[in-house]
Formats: sequence, structure tokens, C-alpha cells
Amino acid sequence: MAYSAEKLIEEKVFKDPVHRYVHVRDRAIWDLIGTKEFQRLRRIKQLGTTFLTFHGAEHSRFNHSLGVYEIVRRIIDDVFAGRPEWNDDDRLLTLCAALLHDLGHGPFSHSFEKVFDFDHEDFTRKIILGETEVNEILLKVGPDFPAKVAEVIAKTSEKKLVISLISSQIDADRMDYLQRDAYFTGVSYGHFDMERILRVMRPREDQVVIKKSGMHAVEDYIMSRYQMYWQVYFHPVSRSAEVILTKILHRAKQLFEENYAFKYEPLHFTSIFHGQVTLEDYLKLDESVILYYFQIWQEEEDAILRDLCRRFVNRNLFKFAEFDPAKEYKKLAELNSLFKKAGIDPEYYLVVDSSSDLPYDFYRPGEEEERLPIHLLMKNGDLRELSRESEIVDAISGKRRTDHKLYYPADFLRDDSTKKNVKKQIRALLEIE
Repeated sequence: MAYSAEKLIEEKVFKDPVHRYVHVRDRAIWDLIGTKEFQRLRRIKQLGTTFLTFHGAEHSRFNHSLGVYEIVRRIIDDVFAGRPEWNDDDRLLTLCAALLHDLGHGPFSHSFEKVFDFDHEDFTRKIILGETEVNEILLKVGPDFPAKVAEVIAKTSEKKLVISLISSQIDADRMDYLQRDAYFTGVSYGHFDMERILRVMRPREDQVVIKKSGMHAVEDYIMSRYQMYWQVYFHPVSRSAEVILTKILHRAKQLFEENYAFKYEPLHFTSIFHGQVTLEDYLKLDESVILYYFQIWQEEEDAILRDLCRRFVNRNLFKFAEFDPAKEYKKLAELNSLFKKAGIDPEYYLVVDSSSDLPYDFYRPGEEEERLPIHLLMKNGDLRELSRESEIVDAISGKRRTDHKLYYPADFLRDDSTKKNVKKQIRALLEIE
């Protein structure tokens, strides 16, 4: 029997708080889960610094990846099976891409990427195509199979329907993380009727479409996503922790470039600081490694690195103020000057952070990041773009919401004998009582 068709003698299941069970019967999927590259995802949190705001948010990319796989498995085995628009030869390709879609995420994900100019999708591709255990297993399916999986994840594959199951405005990735993140943060915003959505999904040549009768379930899903972004993902306290995390990494990198003598040499960062990180180096990084350095850097001679690490480890985060960069740029310049007079480095202690989200958009030809819209399948067989039928979705379509905050260390600005008048001016500008 070909490896691609090989089944386990007995089905394996993972107990899951969101989907109850994750079912695995394919030998290739079971083998991929057992690779060291996939197991590494247990040590990468799904929500980065959010655990410092919502204490239950300790779940991992491993949990999420299994969840995305399970949703896709249910769609193609229970909903699409036997439908002429679905090619069952794409089944294993779709399952593998769903399982491995987040494989390249680094510690604290997006914060880490911003500082070092990494792209987790690029590392996902390198893991799939490189000399890894994941690659060895995918090669058993066929010599070109790793490349096919990588193309689906990179959204360059000609199999548009397969891509849309994993990456679109209504995909398995979003459906899992909304529910999983809601569960572990303890909020109610991310819940929606996934069972209904799965039942009304239909395959088309280039994307998944939704039967018109399921429109209200999709409206609920989009509004759930909107609320999760503003109540959880962009929570200002989590963003404060992310600001400090980013500044720690920036400071360590700057000190390294200045030949600073670390008490504890950052061996795991050396190749990154030199801009010569290898896949092997990257795979050695997880959040336990990063937190180890933050722990020991609390004892460094450099006052800024020491302070920032203590803040992150002990959750002594920055406070924040509302800020409009378009109207308050003069205020920011004045604050920068006053911080310097007070002996506080504004590069590390006065930070503007912006968050932006577009909950739903329709197709705009020629624009950057063109978004394939959600289409409704009408009774007569025609397709209608969702916002044409839904007043709720039409009201938010194409509307990007952006929020700006100014972060600062309130404890540095207390009314003490050091630079008393300058700190008083800073507090007045920040409207601190």
C-alpha cells in the first residue's frame, strides 16, 4: 500500500477542549505530529504576551494546529466527500497543509518577527523543504509532495479551493483560533455556530462558498472576530507587555553590536544578531529559551536591559494614554525632550503602539493584499458577495479601525526629589494625576 493511503490500525484521538476530539487515522498525519519540528510548537504560545492579561491564555500553537487540522478533516470527510467539485486526491495535501500551516512560528511570534525582520511563513517553507523530520515524512508521499504542501501554505498553489480552506476570510484557521482563544481567555466574544457553518459550506472550483441559508451564522462569525480583536488581541495591557518584550530584544541587539560584555553571553541569539541565522539555530528557539535569558538578564550591568527584563518577568508593565499621532505629534516631541531632561531614555520608555484591523473586505482589483470575499450560494445557483445580502456585514465592509496608544513607565514619573519639576511637566502632558 502506498504511504499516502496508509491508515493506522486503530484511530488515534486527542482530547480537545474546543472540538472534543481530534481524530487521526492517516499514517502520514500521525507521523508528522510526532516530528521534533511539530512538537516544538508545544513551546510556542498561541497568543504571545496575552497570558499576562488573561491568565488562562497559556495554550500553544500545537493545540491550534491540531484544531485547524480537525476542522479541515471534518469539512472534507463529512461535508465535501462525494461532491463532484471536490477532488479527493487532494485530501492528504489539504490535511498536511492544515496541520503544518503554523510550523515556522518563532517565540512570541509577531513581536520576535518585527525585531529581527523574520517571516514565519518563510521558516515554515524552509522546515517543509529543508533537511528536517517533517520533510522526510512528506517525501514518503512523493518527491514533489513537500513542495505542493509549501505552495498551499504560501498561497501560490494552483489549487485555490484547498488554499481557501486554510487561508481566506472564512477558513479553518480563523474558526479554530477564535473559539480556542475565547475558551482559554475566558471571554464569550469568540463563540459562533461553527457546526452550522460547516453544514452549509460547499466546494467550488476556486473557493469555499456558503449556502444562503447559513448567512446569519456567518454574520455571527464575522462579528465574533471583530470583538475578539478589540477585546482580546489588541488589549492595551497585552500590547504593553509586547512593547516591553520588543524593547528588550532591541536593547540586547544594540548592546551586542556595541560589544557590550554580557554577564551571560546570549549564545542562542548570536547568529540572529549577526544576521546569519540558520534553520537549525531558529528551531532551537522557543519561549522557554527566551524567558531564560529574560530571567538572567535581570542581573545585567546595563540598567535599561536589567529594568526591562524585570518588568516583563514580574509583570510591572508600562501604563498607557490615548494618543492621536496626526494631532499630537508636537506633544510627542515635547515629551521626548522632557524624558531626556529627566534622564529617561525615550527610545525605550516612551513608545507609540498602533493596532489596526479590517474585519471584512470585498474584492478590490489591483489593490495590495486583494481579499477574496465570502460568497453566498443562492437557491438558483448564483453566487452573491456576502455584503450585498447582509446589512450587518455591509456596515463594516472595508472599514479599517485603528487604535493608537502611548506607553510609558509611570513609576519613573513619581513626584520625588530627582528632576521633580521636569517630571511634573511630563505628568501634566500625560494627564497623570
